Amino acid sequence: MDPRIHEHAEIIVDHSVSIEKGDAVRVAAPTVAEDLAVALYKKLGERGAKPSLAMRSSRADRAFHRACDEDDFELPKQSLAEMEKTDAVIIIKGSENAAEMSDVPSEKIAAYRTATAPVQQERMGKRWVGTQFPAPGEAQLAEMSTDSYEEFVYGAVNKDWDEQRKFQQEMVEILDAGDEVRIISGDATDLQMSVKGMKTINDYGEKNLPGGEVFTAPVPDSVEGEVLFEKPLIHQGREIEDVWLKFEEGEVVDFSAEKNEAVLAGVLDTDEGARRLGELGVGMNRDIGRFTYNMLFDEKMGDTIHLAIGKAIRQTVPEGQPYNGSATHLDMIVDMSEDSFIEVDGEVVQRNGTFRFEDGFEG
Repeated sequence: MDPRIHEHAEIIVDHSVSIEKGDAVRVAAPTVAEDLAVALYKKLGERGAKPSLAMRSSRADRAFHRACDEDDFELPKQSLAEMEKTDAVIIIKGSENAAEMSDVPSEKIAAYRTATAPVQQERMGKRWVGTQFPAPGEAQLAEMSTDSYEEFVYGAVNKDWDEQRKFQQEMVEILDAGDEVRIISGDATDLQMSVKGMKTINDYGEKNLPGGEVFTAPVPDSVEGEVLFEKPLIHQGREIEDVWLKFEEGEVVDFSAEKNEAVLAGVLDTDEGARRLGELGVGMNRDIGRFTYNMLFDEKMGDTIHLAIGKAIRQTVPEGQPYNGSATHLDMIVDMSEDSFIEVDGEVVQRNGTFRFEDGFEG
């Protein structure tokens, strides 16, 4: 087996979820990622954990969603019961066909997520990590050979995460001490929001692997202005391009997309919280140097920020602060490499992708 897979597994077990003897560990993996599941089981066995394995199939998921009526989706109580008894969850992503779910109506996807929201909420209270196996579906989506995509994935994942944490901590301290954030990019994006009272998280490969971002939650009703997401995204197997959102008093009051606008509309109609921002994230992983249509990597790219409509990440919202508990969470990316800046309380902290604590910064 490729030694990089064993290194990946070791980082997951020891760094991301800190497995201890006796831990009940849930491993969810697609069939294409069996090698990583095997490597994980070896590491979990060495550490005396008690794993359970769910091998997933996107073809089976598609068949289920297409066969069901959206009104028939209910909370799977057995899944909730298992999650309640689990100490740590490892979620592996990877596909033979990244577009397998593309012909499932967005209304059904939204209804299923709403029905299963309690399971996801329970998972968020556990030690958990989501990671990527370099599978052919994602390689093709990124327009890369399988070998090149493997090098890309392992270069972003198998690294010194303590060093990455130290680099990102400077931006954490800026946002935690701040109130008003303004984001300018070109002529199309001018967005303001408050992060006062919220908590900024340093993501260095714990919940997401790769890590490489810092993120927080905007005060839900504080967001004002317009934003154009130049980078496309894949949602439900469909590509959405050039998303534009207009916010007033925190709510999306107008929107458009050059491609698959109906898919975006379906997300925005999930529930009331889907029209409000749940996350502001700043990409800081310099080992992710290209766009791959995979948000797990793309949102961590240097020279980008990302915003998510929908659910706020619980860690970022202290008790007593307003929390967006939407059933959806959709990340979208703004290119900050040219004609752009991030301002915190009137002070520029990043210009054209370079942070004020990096060489080459021009305030």
